[in-house]
Amino acid sequence: MNLQGTSLLAGQFVPAHGAPFHAQSPLDGSELAPAFFAASDEQIQQAARLASEAAPAFARTSFAERAALLEKIAEELLALDDVLIACVHAETGLPKDRLTGERGRTMGQLRLFASLLREGSWCDARIDTALPDRQPIPRPDLRRTLTSLGPVAVFGASNFPLAFSVAGGDTASALAAGCPVVVKAHPAHPGTSELAALAVARALTHCGLPAGIFSLIHGNTPAQGLALVRNPFIKAVGFTGSEKAGRALFDAAANRPEPIPVFAEMGSLNPVFLLPQALSSRTEPIAEGLRNSVTLGVGQFCTKPGVVFGVSGTEWDAFKRAFSAQMQKAVPGTMLHGGICDSYRKSVESLARSGKLDLLAESAVAAEPGKTQGQPAAFATRAATYLATPELQAEVFGPYTLLVEARDAAELLTLARSLHGQLTATLHATPADLAEAAPLLSLLQEKAGRLVLNGFPTGVEVCPAMQQGGPYPASTDSRFTSVGTAAIQRWARPVCFQGFPQEFLPDTLQNTNPLGILRTVNGTLTRDAV
Repeated sequence: MNLQGTSLLAGQFVPAHGAPFHAQSPLDGSELAPAFFAASDEQIQQAARLASEAAPAFARTSFAERAALLEKIAEELLALDDVLIACVHAETGLPKDRLTGERGRTMGQLRLFASLLREGSWCDARIDTALPDRQPIPRPDLRRTLTSLGPVAVFGASNFPLAFSVAGGDTASALAAGCPVVVKAHPAHPGTSELAALAVARALTHCGLPAGIFSLIHGNTPAQGLALVRNPFIKAVGFTGSEKAGRALFDAAANRPEPIPVFAEMGSLNPVFLLPQALSSRTEPIAEGLRNSVTLGVGQFCTKPGVVFGVSGTEWDAFKRAFSAQMQKAVPGTMLHGGICDSYRKSVESLARSGKLDLLAESAVAAEPGKTQGQPAAFATRAATYLATPELQAEVFGPYTLLVEARDAAELLTLARSLHGQLTATLHATPADLAEAAPLLSLLQEKAGRLVLNGFPTGVEVCPAMQQGGPYPASTDSRFTSVGTAAIQRWARPVCFQGFPQEFLPDTLQNTNPLGILRTVNGTLTRDAV
């Protein structure tokens, strides 16, 4: 399949504009064809305007129609078959088996939101019927439901080129809510982005829906993304990436004449707390599991454990020896692109030179610079140094982690208290450990969006109960998630209808409950008609 290399607006490729840029293979550094061209200001304005024009009609579509669209997108992604997998592999260096699994996850997300729509209760319908005889003031008929927020800007993430990109979770949840989407493609995988965008466009055509519901814009500088966020037709933003980039988008959105929400997931240290009795009974399994979690995907997951806390003693010493041996057995891996790899190397070199950390272990196999490889490394320090060095709380994106030794349980609690907001926090503990660590567990609930017990955080299940988000700077709004069915709540807003006749109410609020959804009627959850 020949790639066009320009932005795709409402199903149509636009003319090339400006200087070309190329994706580069992280496998060998080669320049990949074809050339891609950043969207012009006029093309970004056109994409946002087309989305705004399509928004009213899309918001009026039934849940069943949106479900059919999501299912068709999944079919179109699968139909791309090896063409898609080969393109993603060339642009990211990710193993083909991993990419096949990620495509399955992407299709699963689309189908999960389709199921959510077909069931229908996500709209949180609430009905309080009129009380005309109430004294001293009668109550009118009040009915509340969720409706589409409007056009959404979605930014593709580098580390999940399918599941968190053009047709990924943000796009799936926004379309499920009835919001048109304009995606800013990640410049490291523009070909992958174009292929996925074509799958979405073909699905819209098949379902007979307005083409303006979806557009893709390219760009290799921050200018295109900022222009999209500042466009007055855009009503919300979804982003996964670095704190620096996420905060820039958040600030741009807040400074608009009409501020809009930015739902940014911006990374995390994902602290792991190893309590003494758990270490005593499971030293080797914990060391091996931690190694696997730190190096999974060459450490390029936003849920990678970046710092590990424990209490001084024989158990901690034994664990450090076991973990050092595990990290020496880890092998370097190809990172997503040269920029990420260079940043990782510089971060590790800076930490090694700082004089504040001890190198605990690194891979016994040297990284090959020509293959954009990151070398696994682990450092160690004491709590006093960690607490006195704020820069150690900066995320290092790659196969790195830091072990921090506390003197006692009180200092361990001080370390936890010092943490910024996190996506996850993990405890390895026995029941006896937990009984003694109740204050720590309580504190971690304030710090993280997901707590993991006796496991590791790098597995993020796509399901209704998942929470992928946490207090700032893990995300810009800890009330919401970017993974799981609750992600749809980001793209909806409540509307209350007061005193309306039945024929003018949405299906979700009519007395007969034609959708058969669960509603709160006069304070009681029910599927019954009013």
